[in-house]
Order: sequence, then C-alpha cells, then structure tokens
Amino acid sequence: MKTFLVFFYCFISTAIAQPAPPNIVVFLVDDMGIMDTSVPFLTDDNGKPKKYPLNEWYRTPSMERIARQGIRFNQFCAMSVCSPTRASILNGQNAARHHVTTWIDPYKNNRGPQGPAAWNWNGTAKGDITLPLLLQQNGYRTIHIGKGHFGPDKSEGSDPTNIGFDVNIGGSAIGHPGSYFGKDNYGKGSKHAVPHLEKYYGTDTFLTEALTYEANAQIDASINAKKPFFLYFAHYAVHSPFQSNPLFAEHYKSGTKSPQAKAFATLVESMDESLGMLLDHLEKAGIAENTLIFFLGDNGSDAPLGESHEVASSAPLRGKKGTHYEGGMRVPFIAAWAKTDATNAHQQALAIPADALQGHIASVEDIFPTVLDLTKIKAPETHKFDGQSMRTLLTGKDDPAHRDTFLMHFPHAHRSVYFTSLISGDWKVVYHYLPTAKQPRYELFHLKEDPYEQMNLAPKQSEMLEKMMKELIASLEKHDAQYPQDKEGKELRPQLP
Repeated sequence: MKTFLVFFYCFISTAIAQPAPPNIVVFLVDDMGIMDTSVPFLTDDNGKPKKYPLNEWYRTPSMERIARQGIRFNQFCAMSVCSPTRASILNGQNAARHHVTTWIDPYKNNRGPQGPAAWNWNGTAKGDITLPLLLQQNGYRTIHIGKGHFGPDKSEGSDPTNIGFDVNIGGSAIGHPGSYFGKDNYGKGSKHAVPHLEKYYGTDTFLTEALTYEANAQIDASINAKKPFFLYFAHYAVHSPFQSNPLFAEHYKSGTKSPQAKAFATLVESMDESLGMLLDHLEKAGIAENTLIFFLGDNGSDAPLGESHEVASSAPLRGKKGTHYEGGMRVPFIAAWAKTDATNAHQQALAIPADALQGHIASVEDIFPTVLDLTKIKAPETHKFDGQSMRTLLTGKDDPAHRDTFLMHFPHAHRSVYFTSLISGDWKVVYHYLPTAKQPRYELFHLKEDPYEQMNLAPKQSEMLEKMMKELIASLEKHDAQYPQDKEGKELRPQLP
C-alpha cells in the first residue's frame, strides 16, 4: 500500500508540473512589405539594423515593442500575392505544390489567359490537412479572426470553420473589405462586405479595432474553457481601399506624399494599434508569458508609392506586391513571447533572444512545421510539406540544416507575368515563360553584392545561370508544379539557356 501511495504521489506531482501547451498567435497583415514599418529589417555593412526613409515615415510602436523582446528575420519570404501565402501557412507547402498559385477571385476563375487550366482555384477544402485542424484535434481552441480568402464564394474554403477553425469572425471568400468604416457597415451591400460585425454597424469603430475587440473576446472565451488557443488573426489592413483612419491622420498631414499614401500610412498605424491592444489584453489576462506570437505580412508591399517594378514602395528594395523582385516577396517577420519571463517553462524550452536579428532565409511554409514542432504534434505521414522547423533559427543561432532556398512560382498574369524565381544562397534566378523587352527570358542577381537587383548578370555569368536554372527546374519537378500554356494550350516548361 505504501508503494502504491508513493507511485500515486509521484504521478500526480508529475502531472501538476507539466505546463499547459503554449498559446499560438499568427498575426498576419495583408499587403505589408518589409519596409512598411518603423522597425528596421534591412542591415548595414556590419549586419546591424539600418533605418531607411520609409522606416522614418511609418509609426509602428507596437511592432517596435515585440521586436525589442523577440527576433526579427530580414530574409523572410512569402509568395508575391496573398492566397498562395495563406494556403502555405495552413498546409506547410510551397505554392508550386498546393497549386494555389495566384490570388483567388471570389466570383470567377482568374487563371489568366495562359495560366494552368487545373490550378487550384477552389483553394483549401474540407478534409485537407491544415495547421488549425491538427491543433484542433490535439486539444486547442482554434480561432479565425479577419480575412480568410482561402477559397472562392460558396466553396468549402470560404468558411474557415470547414478547414479546422472552431470560430470564424470576419472571414469569407473576399480579399479586401468594402469599407474600413463602421459607419459604412464595413461594406454591407457590396460584394466585399466583411461578415459577422453587425454589432459595430453605424459606429465610429474602425475595422482594425472591431476585429481586435473580437479577437480579445475569443481569447477570454478560451481562458474560460480552460483550453490553449491558436489565434489566426488576419487583418484586412493594409489592403486597399486606402481609407484614412481619422485617429492617425494628423501624424501624416505634412509632407509631399499623395493622399493615398498618407491614408495607407494610417492603415499601417491602425494595424499596429491592434497589435498593442492584443499584447495588453494578453498581459492583463495573465497569459502573455505562455503566448507565442508570429507577426508577418502575406506578400510584398502594395503601398501607393511609385511604379510596380521600380524602387519606391519598398525602397531601397526593388518592386512591390505581385512582382518577381525582392520587394514583392520579402516581408516582415517577428517571433516573440508576448511577455518575456526567463522562469517560464515554455520560454526556457524556446529561448528567443531579445532585440535579435536572424539573417538566415526562411519562408511562410516554415510556420506549419515550426508550430507542430513546438507543440509536439505530428502531421500524418501522408501529408507532404516543404517547410522546415525554425526552432533553432528562433533562438538566434544559425541552422545549417535549414535550407537556404526559396521557390516563387507564378504561372499567371499580374504585375510580373508568368515567371518562376529561385533564391539559392546569395544567388537569385528568374525565368520568364513569355519574355518581353522589359522582362527578358533570364534574370540573374547576386543578392549579397546587389541586394537591390539593379544588375542582371545573366548575359555575363553563363555558367552560374545554367547552374541556377538546373536547380530551378529540379525544384519545380520536385514540387509537382503546374506550368503556363501557349496560345494553343501546350504546356510551357522552363528551358536551359
């Protein structure tokens, strides 16, 4: 009997000592590029964060707050438009594999005149393996707040509760809001009405604020249910329409930038205010130490500053959303515990350094395996995913086992048309399936020596071009990629120079 009591006591003590699983927040901002913030992500020649004029223009004190207590990545990549990135976050796959290779038009198939006929316009579907589904099956309360855009209107993916979320507020097939203003009922009556926010109709509540109230309420519901939560908080900001938030308009009154650019800056600050409200709520609720936040954008900047392919919206980087340049696919990424506490068991297991910068390349497909790694959840063996856990990178260390490549496949027409790009180490190659005078068949850049992509080395570096193209072709084949078509419907595949 004495032996049994000792065993029972040890069992109970062990059970009590085990901390509850960590809460996970993915804070996703629409159309926010790496330069749309006062937090510097780019570095000087010594590898130290360096502020550029755009960093001085924007005001994001809450981003500064989590950057001080966490780690930011300056080579974090997303797909160059939104729906592919959102699918990659959910399933850990590169867009070339999951075949959601452009943004999903809610009401018509927008593959483009020569896009692949079988691209995945229907997006994420019921029964697909997704991050929220796996977390849901392992005891998490899964919450979707804000923009969905996982599938077209009336598809299974248009309702996030079909793909692993217990709660959905604000998510549907739409890619941008009809209005940011409560007095406009957030676009009610239009094809871009934001659902589920009737309680704020007719009020002065800006959309970013309304969604944050709802997110905080769902956090409280999770606490009351005594369940860890996964909060996918996807703002419609800073996507168009570029409507100025009166609360912040005074901050951008002066200067020569256009009214649209000034309105965009208020959307950035509105998003940042939401982040601060969320952090404060987590701290007030007493769960900030157990809550890990991943902050990121879904594609390059779409700030109304200059022409798409030039240096303007993401200066000093070239290009913006939808382009094959770095300004189209480099996004801000910050990982931080909502409140640091060196005695916290979760933070001891994942010690994220304060005010740190990680230079190793990573991408949106890495979020899926990272969260599963940190929560000790396994994906089914039948589910292929391309991402790798960022656990080591999040501690500020280098990880030689983590790939140093990023594949961006876009077999559609947009700002940059019908292209595939591959970053491998310091090199980047771009293949244009339908070359033009402005977009030659091959582009080759050395990103370490030419981070702003001003010098196409393809005509001079024939051996390196061939090497990179072989790697690009192999990567596409590995991912079971689809390809654009010629006018007769024949598949166009990349060719060696």
